[in-house]
Amino acid sequence: MLADKHILLIIGGGIAAFKSLDLIRRLRERGAQVTPVLTRAGEEFVTPLSVSALAGKKVFRDLFDLGDEAEMGHIQLSRVADLVVVAPATADLMAKMAQGLANDLASTLLLATDTPVMIAPAMNVRMWDHPATQRNLKTLQGDGITVVGPNKGDMACGEHGPGRMAEPMEIVAAIEAQFAAGPLRGKRILVTSGPTHEPIDPVRYIANRSSGAQGAAIGQALAALGAEVIFVTGPADVPPPAGVAVVAVQTAQHMLEAVQSALPVDAGIFAAAVADWRVEGASDRKLKKSKDGLPVLEFAENPDILKTVSRMETGRPPLVVGFAAETNDVLDHATAKRERKGCDWILANDVSPETGIMGGSENAVILITDEGAEDWPRMSKEAVAEALASRVAQALETK
Repeated sequence: MLADKHILLIIGGGIAAFKSLDLIRRLRERGAQVTPVLTRAGEEFVTPLSVSALAGKKVFRDLFDLGDEAEMGHIQLSRVADLVVVAPATADLMAKMAQGLANDLASTLLLATDTPVMIAPAMNVRMWDHPATQRNLKTLQGDGITVVGPNKGDMACGEHGPGRMAEPMEIVAAIEAQFAAGPLRGKRILVTSGPTHEPIDPVRYIANRSSGAQGAAIGQALAALGAEVIFVTGPADVPPPAGVAVVAVQTAQHMLEAVQSALPVDAGIFAAAVADWRVEGASDRKLKKSKDGLPVLEFAENPDILKTVSRMETGRPPLVVGFAAETNDVLDHATAKRERKGCDWILANDVSPETGIMGGSENAVILITDEGAEDWPRMSKEAVAEALASRVAQALETK
């Protein structure tokens, strides 16, 4: 899939830069040409010699270099590639990209390019969670830039959380998905996944048993057919799929805001298990045991994301797909839900404890459309996702 593809790889300054060496090797194994650009900060972690040796090409480093300009001007360098990949994408590089700065070779290339861009963020967890970085992330996603990762885990600084750069093979998978020439090529599809966490106080929350596995499988299957996938996920147990734009949220309100920001799309698939209620006036301090008895929690209804999108008068996706997790009278409840919400399709499943579906590796769904109910056999969640992605591709061909 990557044979003769030309990748312009920009290596930012961070400890994760060492992964870029393996990324170059993996890309070249698959037949890709890699032209490396090394930032000054990146040189603090990997040497130009090691990058050049693995890429089999000269490393570009300086914006004002007469030799480089004579050989290939930086504007041309930014446009001959099939894909520009920034790995690691530091907080500084993301900020420059979001604001349109061009004060070094890397940022100038990124501003001058008309080629698709993919970034693999890597930074300290507090830098990743900072409102400025999250604002920049939303700007970049709105500009159509694909984001891979970051992952959660231990960091070189000793902290733990999101901010680790995606592994080289995850980035390779995302790049392959970018070049996938499937029936959904050119289609932009929104997928919600995972549970939401509704806070009671700083250490407690309301949630459900959703692992996010089915939503992640759907996102991966759509990407494999060539779709541009915006993956809005709550705090799931499973990692997000490779090759999609990931938007991480916590609460139902945050998920609704992320969904609205992602529109317009060609299709919306709402697989998230959104909490129906939240605690009204969640405490900003940990609730303590008291001799006066148990605390009283007052609940408020969360926004209905599926209904909100399905009932939009303008900007509604041509295809809206919901999920109905039921424990009894599955077909009746799901059919009524489809009518109540106003979505085009509903995938209903029985999540009674004895089925093992909630949190398990398999699923058994009923697809409900205008044409009636279609009972699918029990199969892996990946197989369900592939079948759904195929049906979505067929439906969008006629819209």
